[in-house]
Amino acid sequence: MTDVPATFDLETLQWAYRERDITPRAVVETALSRAESDESRNVWIDRYDERARRRAADLASVDPAEYPLYGVPFAVKDNIDVAGRPTTAACPAYEYVPEDSATVVERLADAGAVLLGKTNMDQFATGLVGTRSPYGICRNAHDRSLISGGSSSGSGVAVARGQVSFALGTDTAGSGRVPAALNGVVGYKPTRGLVSTDGVVPACRTLDCVSVFATTVADAARVGDLLVGYDDADPYSRPEADGLSVTGTARDTPTIGVFERTEHFGDDAARTLFEKAVRGVEDAGATVVTVPEAPFREAAELLYGGPWVAERFSAVGDFLEDHPDEALDVTRDIITEGADYSAVDSFEAMYALQERRRRVQAVFEDVDFLLTPTTGTTYTVDAVREAPKETNATLGHYTDYVNLLDLCAVAVPGGTRPDGAHLGVTLVGPADHDASTLSVADRLVPEDCRSVPTRTDE
Repeated sequence: MTDVPATFDLETLQWAYRERDITPRAVVETALSRAESDESRNVWIDRYDERARRRAADLASVDPAEYPLYGVPFAVKDNIDVAGRPTTAACPAYEYVPEDSATVVERLADAGAVLLGKTNMDQFATGLVGTRSPYGICRNAHDRSLISGGSSSGSGVAVARGQVSFALGTDTAGSGRVPAALNGVVGYKPTRGLVSTDGVVPACRTLDCVSVFATTVADAARVGDLLVGYDDADPYSRPEADGLSVTGTARDTPTIGVFERTEHFGDDAARTLFEKAVRGVEDAGATVVTVPEAPFREAAELLYGGPWVAERFSAVGDFLEDHPDEALDVTRDIITEGADYSAVDSFEAMYALQERRRRVQAVFEDVDFLLTPTTGTTYTVDAVREAPKETNATLGHYTDYVNLLDLCAVAVPGGTRPDGAHLGVTLVGPADHDASTLSVADRLVPEDCRSVPTRTDE
């Protein structure tokens, strides 16, 4: 395994297959070894060691040129179905074994990728902290005392620790972006409906997205290109997804909106990092203008302060009512609040959201993109334990509104605080502008963040 590269980004791994003549089996063994050495971080719920080895052996007899992800190790969050393996959504009593894999898993397998297993997550994808799992707290990739972010915690950490090339998460309120920021990797949340959610345990079915974690924006876009496409099995799939590419370029001088004041919850170092990101955008030739925050903030408040919680209850409410002691207290408390909303409440919230959408559309008539912190700050595991709902709410300050407003987003590394904590920034674009959003987001990554330290240990 000495010839296996230290980093698993797609360019490096595919170069190694071509120039070093390494085998998928060697890469898989290295990946499994890395996962085993990181066991105390609670990254995985279900690893497929022997299945991955068999898959790698099968790839030895095919032409690598015919498979765009030949021998590439990846992971999926444990609310995404894999045929013949349990799906738990981080709740053991909820476990079921699907006959078929999710559409996204099938597309990646067809591309030659090797699935290593299912990653840890905040239970029922309800949380942005990465601590709400009976399978153990998923520890931050770089500092065990810090949270990893959720709910796609294990997927973010698996990429940041170099165990896989990329991983799939889901994103309803920020779950595909917050773990990216706090572990120093990229998180791509596509426009709703471009990537199938068939075979995904729903959180809020009308808002859910499958997201991609990767070490580079280029890798996130390449994987995204393979996932995007219409799927008749998903009633929310958009027909225009067929033939759409999310790789491409954007004009060199975009206009980028920022809020007049960003909230960092007392974290001055985080504020400094974001201000540096804004200056970097200007230095790169973009025009930066201030835009009103109100319509975004008002939309965000509808997600957990309104009847969209009822949509979570519609997904797993019957299970929680029948098995009240099988879920974590914080998860059960949040989801069962959804039973308190009426149909009238839901319609009134829909009307309010539509009005905010119209105002946000007006914002994007004047700017190409919106730039925000991904999170205003980060927290220690102990701080989240002391105030689980309050800390979770602040982590969603800049993420909660994106799916409600039908926008796409790319979270990229933004640097580290003096204490080493990773933070990030997010570029938000209009629906179906994924290619240009990814292209511009790539320019935002600081030079010192383009080589992510994947195997640091305390």
